[in-house]
Amino acid sequence: MLIDLAIETAVRAHRNQFRKGTDIPYIVHPLAVGIILAKAGCSDDVIAAGILHDTVEDTSITLGFLRERFGRKIASIVEGCSEPDKSLSWEERKEHTIESLKSAPLEVRLVSCADKLHNLRTIAAEHREMGDEIWKRFKRGRAEQEWYYRAMVEVLCANTDHGGYEALFHQLRKEVERFFG
Repeated sequence: MLIDLAIETAVRAHRNQFRKGTDIPYIVHPLAVGIILAKAGCSDDVIAAGILHDTVEDTSITLGFLRERFGRKIASIVEGCSEPDKSLSWEERKEHTIESLKSAPLEVRLVSCADKLHNLRTIAAEHREMGDEIWKRFKRGRAEQEWYYRAMVEVLCANTDHGGYEALFHQLRKEVERFFG
């Protein structure tokens, strides 16, 4: 029931949104993140948070709404995965994310890992089709994206408390190495 409610909420929140530079409905991404977390054996709370992870950052949904509907734990995980100030530069926002993940709870790191894993798999698949044109979709190009993904691997994999989810973190490291070399 919890996951169904998360899916329904995310589908409504992200309706009329599309993945950057494509006609792919945005909802594909949060649902894929939820599937990655489910395959890793995460709890329903973590899966639901994964499905909802972009709602506060990219829609009109508030943390208060998530707390009321899903409880403090899920709202807290989503908050930990959200950029707090979209007015900051790309670099400042990414530095904040990296820094906050150093001390983030395992649940936040799991959702962040699944999020980055799906994003990178999507970029890699589209790169195979369109080559370096893919980088024109982003605010920053290949070099900056590579810096960010490598930094995410370092911060997510450096923490030794993987709670039995080492394979998920290893997948991210492997995908970054495969894609960026």
